[in-house]
Amino acid sequence: MRLAYRIVDVFSDRPLAGNALCVVLDPVPPPVMAALAREVNLSETAFPVVVGDGEYEVRIFTPGEELAFAGHPTLGTAWVLGPGRWTQRSAGATVAVEATDAGAVMAAPEATFEEVGAGPAVAALGLPGAEAAVVAEAGGIRHLLVPTEAPLVGLALDLPAVAALQRRHRTASVAAVRRLDDRTLHARVFCPGLGIPEDPGTGSAAGPLGRLARARWGMEVDLTIHQGDQIGRPCRIDVHAGQALRVGGAVTPVAEGHFTL
Repeated sequence: MRLAYRIVDVFSDRPLAGNALCVVLDPVPPPVMAALAREVNLSETAFPVVVGDGEYEVRIFTPGEELAFAGHPTLGTAWVLGPGRWTQRSAGATVAVEATDAGAVMAAPEATFEEVGAGPAVAALGLPGAEAAVVAEAGGIRHLLVPTEAPLVGLALDLPAVAALQRRHRTASVAAVRRLDDRTLHARVFCPGLGIPEDPGTGSAAGPLGRLARARWGMEVDLTIHQGDQIGRPCRIDVHAGQALRVGGAVTPVAEGHFTL
């Protein structure tokens, strides 16, 4: 069995930066999907199937488990399938995506928010302090968001404690976010429970972070999230947090080939 694949870097206009994604273009038996994702060992591997004109279904796997929805696989998969307007269907959400030669933008699912105690997250992330923590759910995926005024470099992380928080709140990640200016956020997103110690660029969290930043800090409608710099994979995520919520970024091709199984 030969399976064609492409690897792209999402949220970057240059290769070997951003958040890498493997898109497997040939039909894959479901039991093989998780094994391929472990073999590739990127944040996510996507398995799309085009089902109509401008429409495809996708399954998305981390090295540890399947996700109902994820942001950078949505953008990268649509880009790999070609320029134009796409409707993507996954277990958690149906979203519209527009791909161009330079990148892609999706109509991000709206989030619901639930405040939770900040103390355990502050301890797990090694933050000097944070006054609040919020669980955001959008597209069938949940993130624990921790806004802070403290710099996000040099954190004394306790990854087992972060994984325990993921289990406790049933979230894909624990994310710390800081306002840099009226148009810029710095985020660090940790997912050890999914086999990803730190995610370079998290599109599914970007929309909720944009909504949270506007509510908490009164930020502009159009903003940029800086993520991944501390692990050598700088990502720049564009968010439009107006009446319609949109998330996008550049996409850069890196590799292509075949799995031989």
